[in-house]
Amino acid sequence: MQINTVCGTGSVGRITTDLIHALETEGGEGLAAFGRRKAPADVHAYKFGTSLDMGIHVLHTFFRGEHGFASRKQTGRLIKKIEEYDPDIIHLHNIHGFYLDTEQLFAYLKKAGRPVVWTLHDCWSFTGHCAHFDYIGCMKWKSCCEDCPQYKSVYPYALFKDNSKENYRRKKEAFTGVAHLTIVTPSRWLSRFVKESYLKEYPVRVIPNGISLDKFRPVDKGLKSRLGMEKKFILLGVAGMWEERKGYAYFEELADRLDDSYQIILIGLSRQKLRRLHPGIYGVMRTNSMEELAEYYSMADAYVNPTLEDTFPTTNLEALACGTPVITFATGGSVESVDDDTGKIVPRGDTEKLIEAVKELRGEPSRRAACLKKAAGYNKEDRFREYLILYRELLEEKDA
Repeated sequence: MQINTVCGTGSVGRITTDLIHALETEGGEGLAAFGRRKAPADVHAYKFGTSLDMGIHVLHTFFRGEHGFASRKQTGRLIKKIEEYDPDIIHLHNIHGFYLDTEQLFAYLKKAGRPVVWTLHDCWSFTGHCAHFDYIGCMKWKSCCEDCPQYKSVYPYALFKDNSKENYRRKKEAFTGVAHLTIVTPSRWLSRFVKESYLKEYPVRVIPNGISLDKFRPVDKGLKSRLGMEKKFILLGVAGMWEERKGYAYFEELADRLDDSYQIILIGLSRQKLRRLHPGIYGVMRTNSMEELAEYYSMADAYVNPTLEDTFPTTNLEALACGTPVITFATGGSVESVDDDTGKIVPRGDTEKLIEAVKELRGEPSRRAACLKKAAGYNKEDRFREYLILYRELLEEKDA
């Protein structure tokens, strides 16, 4: 059973459904249990959350500063389904997202004795509030979160009360002490932090995110010509939501300081951002079409990722798979998919070095072959096979 906030949408939602399809290919079966939105028709799924409950959970978070400690009725429904479905493995993904009572779920897991895999896609599991702390360099979580400097400003947005100290205590008590739990992280960077947190009692595996190499591959359907950018050196940026932490301001700086032989394209902009877009930037709204994204990646001369906070950005992999080198800040796990042959790593937040890297890359030979070779190591089928191997190992340990 795969448990996640959503099913089939967003990067983590797609991972849950892809894992089920991988299981089915190997002769097994899986069920995706989720709390929000809808599931695709081609996956066995069970929705246990409701829109009303999500709203109540949001209010609980905003006003009491407690996230992940509501939705008791819905969590009870999930536990009943687990008992009914009787899975060999319970695989947790994002257990935050206004849909689960984490204390109730983990109390059940401690009694159930089933093998549990928990893939951490961010840092929420071992902090008193935030999903990411790297942006401000806060390391309070190593001992005890309190006086949170971000409780109002970052997800899960506790607008009226800083409850980070009590949240930290409750999460630590709930999340430790599960007999058969294995943690998976998509990056070595995140695994190091897990080993410094109260989750250090658990074994940790690193299984990077994978991508569909049949979808993300070099394509040329004349996009550059249709946009009238044939003579431009294209710098591409992609994000689900452009904000300060994603490095939006650095693209404005690049647009101000690079000459008009360069063209910046940003994908994933909101209508509000589009209305206020820098005149030197070409903006595109968010798209869920992998084919369309592959066209933009393939057209670009460089993929620029000036992220200030990231676990292991899949967009880097998508760009590489389309033969496009990556320029990234030395942030979190973003550097783990980039080397000297496939791009450039720039000191975090250093605008001068970023501009220098762009200009250097323009004057160097093509890195397409190296990018494609690097991307081949992130074929999602290979990554999912690592999960299936882990499942088998856990079942063998249980039966031993």
